[in-house]
Amino acid sequence: MPPASPADVLARRRQLMLDGDADGFADLFAPDAVIEFTFHGPPGGGPVRLEGREVIREYSRRIMASPLKLDVYEVTELYQAQDPEVVIVEMLARATLAAGRPMTATSIQVLRIRDGRIVLCRDFADPRLLAEVTGDRDR
Repeated sequence: MPPASPADVLARRRQLMLDGDADGFADLFAPDAVIEFTFHGPPGGGPVRLEGREVIREYSRRIMASPLKLDVYEVTELYQAQDPEVVIVEMLARATLAAGRPMTATSIQVLRIRDGRIVLCRDFADPRLLAEVTGDRDR
């Protein structure tokens, strides 16, 4: 059976995130995978670079246990790079923050997907969004 296509991996990622399945989400990554938050650190604090599936798993468990409820997580555009392992994705997320406050975010992500596993994910989100979520306007 051939490995999952990038679109298949992204569809699975979407469902796992909406389901709040941190372990399933982490299992989409290669053991030595990297997530880079290019313009800021991840929500909830932490490093700008997450290295390794188990670090990604622990981070994902923390985020998915937070009061942030992801309502929509959609790929709005998917572009194939010349390198068959690389895709560029336009993302739309809608979530509910504490006290029911809604939030909408868009981002660009560049992913390297090899043999059905995410090897690298670079997230290019507006850092002002993180300030909105955390209330830290000094970022």
